[in-house]
This record gives sequence, C-alpha cells and structure tokens, in this order.
Amino acid sequence: MECVAKARKWGNSVGVIFPRHVVEKEHIKPNKDVRFLILQDDTTFKKTFGTVKMKKPTQQIMDELRKELYHE
Repeated sequence: MECVAKARKWGNSVGVIFPRHVVEKEHIKPNKDVRFLILQDDTTFKKTFGTVKMKKPTQQIMDELRKELYHE
C-alpha cells in the first residue's frame, strides 16, 4: 500500500504518523514492526532543468544521431 505521511520531530528523533485508513487496512497495532520504503520527493533536477518535450520520436532522433556520428 502506498501513502504519503509527513515526518515530524519527536523528542530527539523523527516520527511518521500513518493515516488512519492505512492503520486500519494494514492492521497496524502499537509496538508492531512495520517495514516501509522511503522515497524522497526530490524534484530538484526537474525544477532546475524542466522537462523536455520532443517533437520527434526518440527512435528517429537516435537514427539521425547515428547517421551523423557514423556518416551512414
């Protein structure tokens, strides 16, 4: 199951509070071990360079580059 939760300061640590619907669906109880995957929402590259919209299909661009590089 995927969900988004905000990490918050909790004493000298950082804690994550799971939304109620996740707790209920996954039967999470206090002191139960929970395994989760951490993915940072890092869009620095996209913010810096933006997205590239190609007017030509990728294969066509690759074919043109190959012709130029290898003089085919």
